[in-house]
Amino acid sequence: MNVQFKKGVLDLCVLSMLKESDQYGYELANTLSEMIQISDGTVYPILRKLAQDGLVTTYLQESQSGPPRKYYKLTGLGRKTLTALQQEWQSFSRAVNHIVGGDAS
Repeated sequence: MNVQFKKGVLDLCVLSMLKESDQYGYELANTLSEMIQISDGTVYPILRKLAQDGLVTTYLQESQSGPPRKYYKLTGLGRKTLTALQQEWQSFSRAVNHIVGGDAS
């Protein structure tokens, strides 16, 4: 898949995944890499940026299989941003599908 396609949508994907549940970095990276071809290291800079922007917060939780894990959780601002990004994505993808001859719905 085109790298530029991925870059433009990864923030939306990470925020969407965190809407479902708090997750730790490796868990997010692993799940994303199963669905979209990315390296595990791609997710961590995104998580740092989302935290700097106040869209996610972090906390440590003990792990039974090693050191404590840093979990990421959506903030109120993160939820609002996710809603806005979802609306933009839906509008954008409908337009692109229309242009390229795909399903416009």
